[in-house]
Amino acid sequence: MQDLFFVHADAAHVEWQVALADCQRQLDTQDLLRQARSDDAPPLTLGWCYLSDYYALAAEAILAALQQNWPGMSWVGTAGLGVSASGKEYFDEPAMVLMAAPLPRDAFRVFSGRQPLPPASAGFVPHTALVHAEGSTPDVQDLLHELSARTATGYLFGGLSSARNRTLHIADGVFSGGLSGVLFGPEVELVSRVTQGCEPIGPVRTVTRGEQNLVFALDGKPALDCVLDDLKVDRGAPVEAMAEALSGTLAGLNAAGDDVPALPGRFGSDTLVRHLIGLDVQHRVLALADTVAPGMRLAFCMRNAAAARADLARIATEIRAEIEQGGGRARGALYISCSGRGGPHFGAPHAELQTVRRALGDLPLAGFFAGGEIARDHLYGYTGVLTVFTGH
Repeated sequence: MQDLFFVHADAAHVEWQVALADCQRQLDTQDLLRQARSDDAPPLTLGWCYLSDYYALAAEAILAALQQNWPGMSWVGTAGLGVSASGKEYFDEPAMVLMAAPLPRDAFRVFSGRQPLPPASAGFVPHTALVHAEGSTPDVQDLLHELSARTATGYLFGGLSSARNRTLHIADGVFSGGLSGVLFGPEVELVSRVTQGCEPIGPVRTVTRGEQNLVFALDGKPALDCVLDDLKVDRGAPVEAMAEALSGTLAGLNAAGDDVPALPGRFGSDTLVRHLIGLDVQHRVLALADTVAPGMRLAFCMRNAAAARADLARIATEIRAEIEQGGGRARGALYISCSGRGGPHFGAPHAELQTVRRALGDLPLAGFFAGGEIARDHLYGYTGVLTVFTGH
């Protein structure tokens, strides 16, 4: 896509009006520079607005101000515990991040409860979709499957609002519950990857007996015994000792048909990390925060900062290499990371976003820290979803 120059801005202030005015000055300055590069620079048409939850209660006023200052643009976004920009994060503080792009108006469609998905007869064929949602939405996973099936590639990317005071999402309006976002046509080229934040502590096993969210047996052995062996905890330890050992342990799940990485100590992008939420010592059973079925693969794991940094650097480098090999250029990026990641998990403030910038350069970037991350038709946890828009 030609002349695809993104503009972006970020600011933090206790008063949202001050932060918004700062962001608008940044966007106006960059837009003037963008227009100076070309006599026929296309207008900005799509904007992203990510708010820390300190501003959530003012979402309608912020959106109204954006629409007044940038008439004719569509705006999408959400609120989270933190927001991210190029090389920096604003975590647990009042801040906002804006980004805008001159996409052809017939290359995307904003959707929400007010603007339903276009019918097939409309002639618009969605290839991918950015999705913002709320975790409290009933059957959110089923809705993602349904939306994925409506796109040509099946690829969704996005996340769940993680605001503490008011979860919401923005799609030319402010909404609670359900899904909203942007459908992109084939003209909008992008590359997207999932990065994992956990490291396996034991082998990949097959669920040989499982029902609903209960794991009875792995490789024919009691599930509780398997995790205790991986943690090197005595099977006859007191219940309190078992519970303490399991408190930081998670389970990485893969469907029977998913590819399992050949490299030890690494999860693939299909792996869904879920909490252990209970144990039955008498029957040696584990309870997970997801459903399981015989044939699924499971590996116990823990969050690992070094592994998370290495995997993020790997996927960002892979994205850059794929874009360059195709003769394109990265124009703008969205990065949606788990609210359980961020500075503390990566060892220092901004370390996560600086890892991305080192691989991609000082690229316009916007994003937020989510209550769950969306990629393909899956809802992930403890991951990051990096999506880069490209042009030539």
